[in-house]
Amino acid sequence: MKLDGRRTSSNVEDRRRMGGGTVAGMGIGGVAVIALITWLLGGNPAEVIQNSGVLSGNATTQNERTFTKEEQELATFSSQILASTEEVWAKVLAQYGKQYHAPKMVLYTGSVQTACGGATSQVGPFYCSGDRSLYIDLSFFSSMRKQLGADGDFAYAYVIAHEVGHHVENELGILSQVHAAMNRTNKTEANELSVRLELMADYLAGIWGHYENQRYQSLERGDIEEALVCAEKIGDDYLQKQSYGYSVPESFTHGSSAQREKWLRLGLSTGDLTKVNDLLQLPYSQL
Repeated sequence: MKLDGRRTSSNVEDRRRMGGGTVAGMGIGGVAVIALITWLLGGNPAEVIQNSGVLSGNATTQNERTFTKEEQELATFSSQILASTEEVWAKVLAQYGKQYHAPKMVLYTGSVQTACGGATSQVGPFYCSGDRSLYIDLSFFSSMRKQLGADGDFAYAYVIAHEVGHHVENELGILSQVHAAMNRTNKTEANELSVRLELMADYLAGIWGHYENQRYQSLERGDIEEALVCAEKIGDDYLQKQSYGYSVPESFTHGSSAQREKWLRLGLSTGDLTKVNDLLQLPYSQL
């Protein structure tokens, strides 16, 4: 993905020097693995945050924390991707008479405080509607590469764009509407609603990629395949089969590999925001 010379976002808050603690009894490597699985298999991020583990007292102080070249490059990359989403969504929503209020991206290490509660890296990347911010510990990208073989800059960009997609859902009033419906129904139906939100975020990430490439011709050979491979490997069925040897469709909260690939690909190819209604109205079996 070509980003040379592209601006970085001013909506980034870097808290990496404020954290660095580990979960009690577990090293940072173990935290990274759990972060990956939690994000990929988890349901409502707020519920995960509320139940997050207790931190040990081994937090790194601001003066002790230094960043590797890779960490700095990932921070810059993430900020450039956020800047791109700001440009794309401001333009797309303006076409529908809506003003886009960009989210903040918070970079952290180990643990973080949010309007949704305290969280550790176990949560993985997440969006908190309470403070309209997305949170990410950049070590998550290393976990993607090492644990799933999901690698590449556009795969990483897809992860960020997916979380921004939840913010777009919030901007459109969809997120609160669906969360309210989830609270009024049973577990199975709530899971189905969760899948709709996650597939919508995949579709919105695809829309971002469509217009990003249309404006800058930034996608290179193999980039789209990177994102689609990532979508395949974070499908609920793929992950459950990897972990348990079988899958339980009624427990899906993010969607199957085929569904995630389908909606990401559709967003990339069409750039059509009106199709978000399909994700709310289509029979669940047709998603």
